[in-house]
Amino acid sequence: MIETTLLPGPDAGLMHRLPAHGMSPVAREHPQAFTAPGTARAEGVDPDTFAKVVAIRTDDGATWLAVVEAEDHVDLRKACTVLGRGEVRLLTEPELSALAPDCEVGAMPAVGKLYDVPVVADVAIREASAISFNAGSHRWTVRVGRERWEHADGVLYADIASGEEMRPAWARS
Repeated sequence: MIETTLLPGPDAGLMHRLPAHGMSPVAREHPQAFTAPGTARAEGVDPDTFAKVVAIRTDDGATWLAVVEAEDHVDLRKACTVLGRGEVRLLTEPELSALAPDCEVGAMPAVGKLYDVPVVADVAIREASAISFNAGSHRWTVRVGRERWEHADGVLYADIASGEEMRPAWARS
């Protein structure tokens, strides 16, 4: 496991980039949380408006940020189809640390341009007028207007989530 130091606030690069691209970010501190649904609860927002960020790599070596609603999961088969690749995998913790060295592992913001990687988001994200996501820390989030975020980051929308229907029946109740 990669050791990380807790950040005293939201990622400085993120907080500089967002206003520079026409966004008015609202940074919020909350009790430490390590899952997207837990972070949405800690922040007090609807999980449908909290963006879970998953870093993936294609078989040609390209890295992408895949963004889904907090309670969804990235369907790697769908991502393969959308990205036109034969294989897609999750990044390892060391790869995440190398990609975003100023972030706590697992708390990468949904802003691919910070890391020179493209973003693919599930179509359900488009339904929210504002979204929240980790701000490089498990204690800080940022909320921005979704339309400004998608235009500033060049977000590609596609059906990449495997939501509730992919879980076993016993887990859905």
